Amino acid sequence: MKNLYDLPCNIAQTLNIIGDKWTLLILRQLMMGHDTYSEIQDHLEGIPSNLLSDRLKCLVEDDLISTQLYQAHPPRYRYMLTKSGMDLSDVFNSIILWGERNLKECHKQLTHSECGQKIQLTYYCPNCDVIVSRDNITMTEPEQTL
Repeated sequence: MKNLYDLPCNIAQTLNIIGDKWTLLILRQLMMGHDTYSEIQDHLEGIPSNLLSDRLKCLVEDDLISTQLYQAHPPRYRYMLTKSGMDLSDVFNSIILWGERNLKECHKQLTHSECGQKIQLTYYCPNCDVIVSRDNITMTEPEQTL
């Protein structure tokens, strides 16, 4: 699933890494604490074992997960999210919120742990120390460093 999009676009390049049928679901399992091959496979009904192995290998190569040997014979590994992998939690939360608003049947929602009420997505500008409305967001080119 490498290099499907040859576009200078963050979305296209991110989809080259996480945009296939199973990758986001594998990452979701890791975020939920299922960190061994068998746990991931048990919670992803229908994923072929060769495909799971391939996706895990790609996720390691793309530095979204790392491995830790927990059994030598036969070798068995725990899979852990790297910082880059954990950074996808914001993407997952956005997808969950979108699904809550737009799917015919909602399966999950995000709530505030302290009060139990639904949360909403906000954007924050640390420079101005303000919450920014969607109407005040502009997509720009990254600043070039010399």
